[in-house]
Amino acid sequence: MRNGLNMKQLKYAIVGVGGLGGYYGIKLAAAGKDVHFLLNSDYEWVNQNGLRLDSIDGNLHLPTVQSYKQAGEMPACDVIMVCLKTTSNHLLAQILPTLTAKGGSVVLVQNGMGMEESLLETFPDLSLAGALAFICSSKVGPGHILHSDYGKLSLGWKQLPKPGLLEQVCNDLSTAGVSNEVVPDLMAARWRKLVWNIPYNGMSVILRTTTAELMAHDFSRQMLRQLMLEVIHAANACLAAKGSGSSSSESRIDPSFADAMLASTARMKPYAPSMKLDYDHGRPMEIEAIYGNPIRLAQQAGYEMRQVALMENQLRLIQSQYIKS
Repeated sequence: MRNGLNMKQLKYAIVGVGGLGGYYGIKLAAAGKDVHFLLNSDYEWVNQNGLRLDSIDGNLHLPTVQSYKQAGEMPACDVIMVCLKTTSNHLLAQILPTLTAKGGSVVLVQNGMGMEESLLETFPDLSLAGALAFICSSKVGPGHILHSDYGKLSLGWKQLPKPGLLEQVCNDLSTAGVSNEVVPDLMAARWRKLVWNIPYNGMSVILRTTTAELMAHDFSRQMLRQLMLEVIHAANACLAAKGSGSSSSESRIDPSFADAMLASTARMKPYAPSMKLDYDHGRPMEIEAIYGNPIRLAQQAGYEMRQVALMENQLRLIQSQYIKS
């Protein structure tokens, strides 16, 4: 025993084999971890050709993987990494009962806010963690993932933590060459990620552009910074209302974080954020998780995200033009 967890090899299920699930799943499997992939449209292709990762850290090809088309065909796993877009979370009501039947823990590797709370309404006794991927990675073809920058994964418990489990996941990720950490406050971590996601996802769609073009002009950088500061003020209001301790250095987000995000993005390779890719391919965008839920949480804490609310309405209008309800 170490850290309260029997150090047997963990069995992983990857639900959603796109830019996130494909990257982390391939890295874990290539490092010799026991990884099982739940696939949809790519199932036949992957069965015949395996999975491919083209990465700045070195390319990988897994000619044979443990792949499944139905959750009922998969073994019970210790860690179920849900890497679906939040627009597909309605599928989890059918997928998770089989995969968690023997006490596995779910890790939601998703952008936005409120996903864990929503899932717990359906599965109140779920051992649940959230994770945030700081990565530039996308699916570019059947079973084919392109990774162009970053890759860190931050994980934090939401409910019923299993002692040492996330630490063992982090050990496995480190073995696979993936930077990672366990965060003490998942809500604070999700808000910090939104400081980037809210301005860059929305502006890349509304202005039909990439991060590089947004960073190339002083006026667009100023727009980004104003949006970031609004997200930071909303985050601190919510963290104070939650009791995370708005004066705590571990929870409260300092306004200087906006400048740090801008500087980091300026060094990033040209990249189309996930919402821009969804827009380009005519898919539903994650408007509710990245905009609607944070706006409502801020309102409940007494803060109005006026600029972000305007962006949300613009995105809903754009989406209504290519997806008819």
